[in-house]
Amino acid sequence: EVRRLPQSTPDAVPERKRTTPMNPANIFQRTSSAVSGQPFRDRVIHLLALKKYKKPELLDRLQRDGIMQKDRGSLGQILQQVAKLNAKDNSFSLKEHLFKDVRKDWPGYSEVDRQVLEIVLSRKSASSQNDTSTSHLTPWGLSDTDAPSR
Repeated sequence: EVRRLPQSTPDAVPERKRTTPMNPANIFQRTSSAVSGQPFRDRVIHLLALKKYKKPELLDRLQRDGIMQKDRGSLGQILQQVAKLNAKDNSFSLKEHLFKDVRKDWPGYSEVDRQVLEIVLSRKSASSQNDTSTSHLTPWGLSDTDAPSR
């Protein structure tokens, strides 16, 4: 005789809800379309804020985000405006005074990019504070006003 379990007994393994897996291409597509609508100069500034780039790397990154042909031709001109060239390795880095224009909520930034930006900006502000606080030091260290009284 075969025993049947009552119909009301729940399964030993509850049924999992099916979730559609996140497709990284879709995420990338979303951010790239959000970025491609931004002014080209701003896109270059926000990339250079994260790290230094060589021109071919920068062009490659901009192309992945979607680049207009007219913008492609103006990259050299924009780099002259917003970047300084390191002659040793032919890389470009963002000019110091432009870091204040960088938006932390830039649509092209991933979560990792935002964390990198936080570190970069905190270093920038720390070094600018050091520049102003060390201005009263003499070549030998403490100035007379900082030296302990004898």
